[in-house]
Amino acid sequence: MAHTSCAATICGRCPFEPNMLAIKRHGAVLHLTLDRPERHNAFNEHLIAALTQALEQASQDPGLRALVLAGNGRSFSAGADLDWMARLARASEADNLGDAQALATLMRTLDSLPLPTIAAVQGAAYGGGVGLAACCDIVIASDDARFALSEVRLGLLPAVISPYVIAAIGPRQARRWFATGQAFDAQRALAIGLVHEVVPADGLAAAVDAQLQLLLQAAPQACRAAKQLVAAVINENDPARLDAHNAALIARLRAGAEGREGLAAFLDKRPANWVQPA
Repeated sequence: MAHTSCAATICGRCPFEPNMLAIKRHGAVLHLTLDRPERHNAFNEHLIAALTQALEQASQDPGLRALVLAGNGRSFSAGADLDWMARLARASEADNLGDAQALATLMRTLDSLPLPTIAAVQGAAYGGGVGLAACCDIVIASDDARFALSEVRLGLLPAVISPYVIAAIGPRQARRWFATGQAFDAQRALAIGLVHEVVPADGLAAAVDAQLQLLLQAAPQACRAAKQLVAAVINENDPARLDAHNAALIARLRAGAEGREGLAAFLDKRPANWVQPA
């Protein structure tokens, strides 16, 4: 796939702007790159719609084994576009609700995507940019990355992204960063659990490739099931049901073709048939 140029609508009123999202596929890996470098990849309704559509299509593709989300230029994403925010400030509560729901759908779609996701973060990751990172399974940041949840300084809240940010950093950290709006660097993001790895800026692509190589060595169905397992453990409050779910899951994987191939490959001291180069 190449750059998007969509003519669909969001909320029945706005066509996508062209070339806001670069979409490229390399084998079993899909790369989605926010492509508004002149605006630091800030969100507006068009980018939200284009990214949501691309993620929904990716979720239906069984041949994909990983997705990389990145930003073109100096920033990952500076959050909400100022022109978009100005329009929303003049809009009705109903119109604001529609746009907020569209952003919520984007975050939910990314968070629940069945395949593993990697965020490659450089420069600014503010507001919704933090939300995108928090929704990804693996987050690698360059050492020049800066993060902020500064909505309170505008009389707002990071409400839509809050479930994912809190899941990443925990309630205690969220109370501080939501209330102060203070910016923090990549090392702080690592310390509080928002990112998994910090690398030099010129090593970001290589670090992403290293994680992709690990994912492409893992069994595809098991890799997808790993995300489902985490969700089940978090969301199931009945211990008996959780035990039954987990027992059924491992039994299905052991008896399946992928599990049998994995065990055979291990015993034969050979790569499994799903191992691919990144």
